[in-house]
Amino acid sequence: MSDDFQLSDLSLGKQTDYQTGYSSELLQAVPRKLNRQELGCTDSQPFYGEDVWHAYELSWLNGKGKPVVALGRFTLDYSTPNIIESKSFKLYLNSLNQSRFTDQQQLTSLLEKDLSVVAGGAVTVELFAPQDNLSFASQALPGECIDEIDISVNDFVLSSELIRLSPDVTTVSETLHSHLLKSNCLITNQPDWASVVIQYSGLKIDREGLLRYLISFRMHNEFHEQCVERIFCDILNACNPQQLSVQALYTRRGGLDINPFRTSLKNTPAPLRRINRQ
Repeated sequence: MSDDFQLSDLSLGKQTDYQTGYSSELLQAVPRKLNRQELGCTDSQPFYGEDVWHAYELSWLNGKGKPVVALGRFTLDYSTPNIIESKSFKLYLNSLNQSRFTDQQQLTSLLEKDLSVVAGGAVTVELFAPQDNLSFASQALPGECIDEIDISVNDFVLSSELIRLSPDVTTVSETLHSHLLKSNCLITNQPDWASVVIQYSGLKIDREGLLRYLISFRMHNEFHEQCVERIFCDILNACNPQQLSVQALYTRRGGLDINPFRTSLKNTPAPLRRINRQ
């Protein structure tokens, strides 16, 4: 990725024509270092993790010209130099609609090759039949939901200072979740909706402060992956937990949902969660 990358170079937020023929050139990358510079972790990150994408509008033609449809799961490591820009991903997948492939494995190999080139590292691709309800079944989130805490909110400015330890100074291992995470696209300002799961071990985190912090993203502009890395780093810096994992499950846009996962535990794959909001 060139050092002179500009967000204005992306097709996101611009009028585009849909191509009916396969084109890997539609894919666009965004360097992860853009956000990590601000977080102070460009060269060395305090987390591991994966980004898991689900595609619900995936179709192509078989060797006889008959349409095939599938659901897709795409997984890339946090260490890849780039994230894949979501609109370009949608346009790329749409370019497959009228393209012929001899079998599903040929398409899977092509997807892995093209996406890995753009990400700068290996991308794993899995395709599922539409009737595979088990692989894409929605599930309840683990742990306790903090959304029922009765608070008044008058300020929607992102602030990491809202995160604090609980006055009840105890060591815990707990999983919390919230459905109230909303951020905005960095380019278009369109709303991005998500549920977030936070699992940690260490001194107890004040739940009201954590909920206020998550709500403070409501007018904040940042890409999905960047938001999750910010949440991880802000909790880490404020509370210094012994172990921490953060996963956001964003609702779909353009037939794609994005589920970034960051954790302090090395070699830990992202939990394969899908909720009914997606």
